[in-house]
Amino acid sequence: MAAGAVGKPSHFTRIAFGVGGIADGVKNNGFDYFLLFYYSQVLGVQASLVAAALFIALLVDAVSDPVVGYWSDNLRTRLGRRHPFMYAAIVPVAVAYFFAWNPPPGLSTSELFAWLVGVTICVRLLFTIYEVPQTALAAELTSDYDARTSLMSYRYFFAWVGGLSIQIALLALLLTPTEADPSGFFNKEGWHTYGLWAAIVIFLAVLATTAGTHSHIPHLKPPPAQRQLTIGTIFREILETVSNKSFRALFLATLFGLLATGISASLNQYINGLFWQFTTDQIAALTVAVYISAVIALILAPIVGKTLGKKRGAIIVGVLAFTIAPSLVILRLLGLMPPNGTELLFQIVISVTVFDLALIIATQMLIGSMIADIVEDSELQTGRRSEGIFFAGISFIRKLAQGSGVMLAAIILSVASIAPGMKPGEVPEDQLHLLGIGYAASLLTIWMLMILCVSFYRISREGHAANLEALAARSGEAGAGPNSD
Repeated sequence: MAAGAVGKPSHFTRIAFGVGGIADGVKNNGFDYFLLFYYSQVLGVQASLVAAALFIALLVDAVSDPVVGYWSDNLRTRLGRRHPFMYAAIVPVAVAYFFAWNPPPGLSTSELFAWLVGVTICVRLLFTIYEVPQTALAAELTSDYDARTSLMSYRYFFAWVGGLSIQIALLALLLTPTEADPSGFFNKEGWHTYGLWAAIVIFLAVLATTAGTHSHIPHLKPPPAQRQLTIGTIFREILETVSNKSFRALFLATLFGLLATGISASLNQYINGLFWQFTTDQIAALTVAVYISAVIALILAPIVGKTLGKKRGAIIVGVLAFTIAPSLVILRLLGLMPPNGTELLFQIVISVTVFDLALIIATQMLIGSMIADIVEDSELQTGRRSEGIFFAGISFIRKLAQGSGVMLAAIILSVASIAPGMKPGEVPEDQLHLLGIGYAASLLTIWMLMILCVSFYRISREGHAANLEALAARSGEAGAGPNSD
């Protein structure tokens, strides 16, 4: 059955596009949740140096992300604009991620820092080459308002499932406790094997989404007409594109949202392991339970988008999600939670986590779909389709937030005097109190700033339909979209 630009992609197409999120989910899960802990607690690099390494890599991203996005929008090949990048990244991106978790043995702290800088730059650059063109496909596979929500919901669903699956494998199978290390977190061989397993998953995911969407190449949007391009012209067009008001709103919203996510993810092991004193089996159970959250979000996000609209739905669901998220830590600080080590505490945390994460993921799905709707709004203003630039902007802000989140997390750890090598039960109560305050206060503040930014987004269902009509009138034809399978 065919699906035009305003139609709905087939189920196979949604899955083929969505599985590409697995690679991002694995990488983001590792970099957000474990990189700081691995290099600081296991390998002995100061947390501030880990944060500095991520910041240095960010300087490279500031140039590479918009360049790859613009290049992807204007590339002319028989494989179209997006797929040459995706094919080129299949092997290198997996290899680079492997080495992030397998530094050469015997390196000093300064050498480990240099290694981390180099490998982080490689991983991020290669993921940019893959991720920006792949996510840009969302705006090309369909222009339907609700179908885009479905596409992005599948991608976020697979991203969470992929990230969670490799995290479960790490915690349950690889970080095995020993008499010397009851938590299992300091098992270096387990971390090295994780790097190999994760690299294989990334390779298969990138290969699957690239091959799975290959048949759509003849039906995707063509590049703009050939013209003389200079460095000045390129950056002028990039600035013109990102000046779109709705994009600026989502750019800032994504910055704050992912900044909070970076803090939460970087401190996750500290909160679960030190603050709540959960065992690795309990943390693995928490992770398994989040599968339920991803399924709920996959169902919830399209329903919310259809009934409330994407902007209103993201605000309502987001406010609910982001006030629940730090609530348990706040209750503990007030002395209103059961003691550590009790089954009741674990049952409360896991129940709230499943519900709250479902709302958080649904909010991410809605905002991801809102980015795709900016493409036509911008095209009316500039005369160019700039999917690559918009998703490159989000890719960059994700890395900026990730690096900044790690830096803020490092500051919170420093203020709380959480030193490398500290184990559950060894941290004084006053230090845990400072850790909880820093965690809860920073998340609540930054997430509310995110919701404020979303409120400035301008494109509604009706506005998107008007944009499509205006573009159709301008071109004199409704346009044809990709075929479904």
